[in-house]
Formats: sequence, structure tokens, C-alpha cells
Amino acid sequence: MSEPTSWFVVEPGWRVLGPGGKVLGTVDEVLGDEEADIFNGLRVHSGLLASSTYVPAERVAEIREGEVILDSDLVS
Repeated sequence: MSEPTSWFVVEPGWRVLGPGGKVLGTVDEVLGDEEADIFNGLRVHSGLLASSTYVPAERVAEIREGEVILDSDLVS
């Protein structure tokens, strides 16, 4: 298991997981102001035909290399 990391390194395509490890989708876009170090959240793509869903920063429980773990299995 990799070490926790900063929101600055999150990239589109990273896996988005629920607290139990269930894959919920992938990062479509990281939202924030890098200069002010303000992380607003993510846009998460959860399926082939699904549109991206906004996930506020408060829902992000942990960030590890290649994956973002949310505080619940719900992406909406």
C-alpha cells in the first residue's frame, strides 16, 4: 500500500474508491487553486455513459498514489 499524498499530484484517470475499496469511477478533473492551496473537489466519471459528478473535497478521506478514497460508496 502506498503512502498518503497531496491533492496536487492527483491526475485524471486515477481510480476513485469507496472506504471498502469498491471502485466508484475515475478522476475526470481536479478542482482547486494550486497557488492558494485550496482543494475544492473532483469531477468523477463513474461509467461509460455516465456524465462526470462533482465530489466536494470534504468527501475525500485519503489520497494515495493512483487512487482517491472517498468517505462513502456514493458518488452523487
